[in-house]
Amino acid sequence: MRVRFLADANLDQDIVAGVLRREPEVDFELPQGVIPEGMRDPDVLALAASLGRIVVTHDVRTMPGHFGDFIAENDCPGLILIPRSMPIGRAIEEILLIWQVSDEEEWTNLFRRLPL
Repeated sequence: MRVRFLADANLDQDIVAGVLRREPEVDFELPQGVIPEGMRDPDVLALAASLGRIVVTHDVRTMPGHFGDFIAENDCPGLILIPRSMPIGRAIEEILLIWQVSDEEEWTNLFRRLPL
């Protein structure tokens, strides 16, 4: 099954819009209505796990540690870290590549920092 994504509240939504513009079939959930304001990282990871979605975030500082703690006791569909310094176009290309060439089971308990 193809990977499905959940944008963290801090993710630049231009990335999501660009991915969906290029490939409307990508299943990329926006945080509005899904992630309550101020939700803590461990709770975002738990939510993503319950939804079967890979978290996509700019939070390269704290999210990796929370992810490590989370997968010590739970399975998580995965985590993709996008540095804020990465150009939006490049981030879009990387997300599309992940969507095109990987299956959801490949991402279980795995995190990657872009660029790949």
